[in-house]
Amino acid sequence: MSDEHKPHDSDSRDAAQDHENPAAEATGEPGSDVRVDEAPAPDEAAPEASAAADSSGSRVWSDSREEPFEDVNATPVYARGKDTGKRKVKEGPTNEGLEIFKTIFFALLIALVLRVVLFQPFTIPSASMEPALYEGDYIVVSKWSYGYSKHSIPFSPPIFEGRILATEPERGDIVVFKLPRDNQTDYIKRLMGLPGDRIQMIANVLHINGTPLQNVVVTGADVTNMYGMPVVTMRETLPEGRIITIQDYGPGNDLDDTPMFEVPAGHYFMMGDNRDNSIDSRVIDPSLGVGLVPSENLIGKAEIILFSWTPGASLWNPVSWFANVRPSRFFNVLD
Repeated sequence: MSDEHKPHDSDSRDAAQDHENPAAEATGEPGSDVRVDEAPAPDEAAPEASAAADSSGSRVWSDSREEPFEDVNATPVYARGKDTGKRKVKEGPTNEGLEIFKTIFFALLIALVLRVVLFQPFTIPSASMEPALYEGDYIVVSKWSYGYSKHSIPFSPPIFEGRILATEPERGDIVVFKLPRDNQTDYIKRLMGLPGDRIQMIANVLHINGTPLQNVVVTGADVTNMYGMPVVTMRETLPEGRIITIQDYGPGNDLDDTPMFEVPAGHYFMMGDNRDNSIDSRVIDPSLGVGLVPSENLIGKAEIILFSWTPGASLWNPVSWFANVRPSRFFNVLD
């Protein structure tokens, strides 16, 4: 046999030995005939794979077998970024105007719900409720105290009549209500007459159902108002035993003697604590007085004084906020 067949015999023997020892081929254990130096090195195989990918123009798989990424050099410019396998949602610029509108809408909706259902703030514009409330007091009214009517909603839309979830107020409550003669103006007075009561002022003393209320003077010194009239502070005891503090200019004034008022069902009689400086249900002239207040007109019960400024304070002059502030009245709970 010539020497030309020796390499072939050698290859055949190597192949036979490889076939007889498959474990050694798979594991590369010592004693096997697999020659490590005959396998292509990683650096030698990589150019061949890269060349194959470049020649076919296909996507290149990452080493971790994740989704293939584009070979930018092999992809035409017009086709780059396109994915035929998945449908992408077109992302446009955020509509900032719509987002601002939604934010404002929901903020106003929350404020409206709070105002209708829970609380409403008011500023006291006059001295008719002294000494309980002074001009410049900023108060909070609870809306749930007496239930809800159309006047609980801004602009009083006629969406329903009467009251829902109604609760009867108590004598002596400080109440905010809509003025009956126009159903628009907000008034604040103390509720003194309930349905069925008979109310009358006789010689500067309030009579309820024929019984005069007991008054006790509590001022220790003479005080006069801007007109030089004496100001007297008194504690008045209501029929239920509740005690309120009132202010009076002494006998002989216009509202110290009145006719008897009978309060019909579904109505209330209102009076100011500053008895001689209050236009209330005692005033007979319908174009000036408050009259008897229907239950539907009640807005809520005054609960607390949050802040207070003297009449010289102005919203547009921040300096006046500090010069005219009355801190002693802050967070006073109303009786």
